[in-house]
Amino acid sequence: MHYRPLGRSGLAAAPIAFGGNVLGWTADAATSFSLLDAFADGGFNLIDTADIYSRWAPGHLGGESETVIGQWLQRSGRRGQVLIATKVGKPMGDEGSGRMGLSRRWIRQACEDSLRRLQTDHIDLYQSHDDDTATPLEETLAAFAELIQEGKVRAIGASNYSAPRLAEALATSARLGLPRYETLQPHYNLVERQVYEEALEPLCRTQGLGVINFFGLARGFLTGKYRSEADLGKSPRGAGVQAYLNPRGFGILAALDAVAEAHHSTPAQVALAWQIARPGITAPIASATSVAQWLELAGAARLLLSTADIATLDAASAWTAAA
Repeated sequence: MHYRPLGRSGLAAAPIAFGGNVLGWTADAATSFSLLDAFADGGFNLIDTADIYSRWAPGHLGGESETVIGQWLQRSGRRGQVLIATKVGKPMGDEGSGRMGLSRRWIRQACEDSLRRLQTDHIDLYQSHDDDTATPLEETLAAFAELIQEGKVRAIGASNYSAPRLAEALATSARLGLPRYETLQPHYNLVERQVYEEALEPLCRTQGLGVINFFGLARGFLTGKYRSEADLGKSPRGAGVQAYLNPRGFGILAALDAVAEAHHSTPAQVALAWQIARPGITAPIASATSVAQWLELAGAARLLLSTADIATLDAASAWTAAA
């Protein structure tokens, strides 16, 4: 399997990352262990999680995903086979608690908390989950530099940054001689193309950043599961795909169906394979709640789309820049 570089970090990832948001939430501990075993058995290596996963669930405090991953690492002994990417910045406490954002104090505390839950001595890729305009970039990047110097973090990345702010962060690192963000985690898929392609993609490719995009299946829409208003009740995520039930969305599904049929594959595999084939993409993130579901998605890494296939998908999902 071809591994792709995560910027200049010296780290390299298989072409699909496992989305750890489900671990310890919609996938219980036993299922999570089976999923991670199947993931690693298939030669994949990048597990993406965050301290906040899954604080939104009733009775959860955050850190559930990291805790399950840590238990799996101890149980399996496979720490050396995987890269752990986690994030800091989203609220881990109430407003005013100081348990959010990208201040030096919180980054250092949150890192120690994540290391403890993950039961490891280092985080391979530590990502700013959101931009924090209230904290100077110099403070944030210097805090990450300390963690890298101490061996607790190997590389850093950004998530949910705009192109101007990402460019400013990269310039700040260069000016001060601090570690730079080596990766970006943007929202990107066949139905959500414009924001990434218009400004972030050129910046990432010029600067040599790895790209690990989230919502690669558009909350399940690109699996073909949701084709009418009546389908929205099939899962809790149904409400999130309602906006895609329009002529463009239906055109994308039709194109996915056609390419999938030609390759004896599935719409989900084709949707991920299109992202894998996109220049500049390191690894789309995909979540699964059963081993069978993961094995289907993993098949995208072996699916080679033709130039004609990509042209069909590009045309169906094309966007037009605002005048």
